[in-house]
Amino acid sequence: MSGAVSWLPVDHASRRTRLHEGLPGLDAVLVTRQVNVAYLTGFTGSNGQLLSVPGGGVFLTDSRYEEQARQEVPDLRRVIYPQKLAPALAEAAAAEGVRRIGFEAGGMTYRTWTELSGLEGIELQAIEDEVDGLRWAKDAEEIGLLERAQEVTDAAFDRVIGKLVEGVTEGQVSFELDLSMREIGAERVGFDTIVAFGENAAEPHHRPSDRPLRRGDMVKMDFGCVVEGYHSDMTRTVAFGEPEHRLREIHEVVLRAQLAGIGAVRSGITGEEADRAARSVIEAAGLGDRFGHSLGHGVGLEIHEGPSLRRGSRDVLPDGAVVTVEPGVYVPGLGGIRIEDAVVVGPDGCRPLPRTAKDLLVL
Repeated sequence: MSGAVSWLPVDHASRRTRLHEGLPGLDAVLVTRQVNVAYLTGFTGSNGQLLSVPGGGVFLTDSRYEEQARQEVPDLRRVIYPQKLAPALAEAAAAEGVRRIGFEAGGMTYRTWTELSGLEGIELQAIEDEVDGLRWAKDAEEIGLLERAQEVTDAAFDRVIGKLVEGVTEGQVSFELDLSMREIGAERVGFDTIVAFGENAAEPHHRPSDRPLRRGDMVKMDFGCVVEGYHSDMTRTVAFGEPEHRLREIHEVVLRAQLAGIGAVRSGITGEEADRAARSVIEAAGLGDRFGHSLGHGVGLEIHEGPSLRRGSRDVLPDGAVVTVEPGVYVPGLGGIRIEDAVVVGPDGCRPLPRTAKDLLVL
């Protein structure tokens, strides 16, 4: 994430307030995961740390981002350190009068932890996913950006369908999708685009190759983009010519499973309950062993974030979460089908973001 202007037009101070409400007993929280720093401050550079204290805090970065931090983080005191974070953090903590500091267990290297844990007057306490959890429920501005990213993704799909001709390769279609998303308005692609023809679609995360398109192939496309920091994620499987009858049957099963998953998603249920609703349809069709991955995941500033929709997930879906619903069936030697939508979670159900149809399209 980079740029001179923040793409988060929100009240970052209120987000930091919610962070401290969820972590009583700590004097401060040191946030080092860059995606969480961005969420809590608006900073879009590659190196920044937030020492958040109730009602304020200190933003720390190096000289490369002095001007960018001034523009993007105007509401916090800023400290520019020349080399090491530890001395700057010690001074900031002393100035703020804080001693007991929580740190992100999953967002700090052992080397950094060693340097910081040796600081006099500071007591470090690991926290788990509390900061990440703040990002599960999206506010109106975030949902608006996710909708814009989805609009680009839908438009790119419309473009590339017209370029599916006999002999075109997976790699060429992948390139066309990426190029289309950039031309339509994305700042970048959201992840490595997946395009798989025929038997290659049996690989859930197939890497596009020079395999040419042939009549009768199923075409699986999993792609998305980033608009002002927020991701889209969509999968569609179409047929190039009439597919084998077995593949058409599998597409019908996956579509029914996806609709069952969407029908189950609402705030207050667990990720396991959502997964079970879709998985049971595939299992009833005798294909349960061909659906090995989770049903879905949260999407936002990261392409994969919480909550998780999978077997055993105790994550409770909150109002405003945006999650994917993406069941798939994969049969080696034959092919595979996946259908994926991102949906906005609400108390009475969910709202899919894509407008692209899901019924089997035969080209």
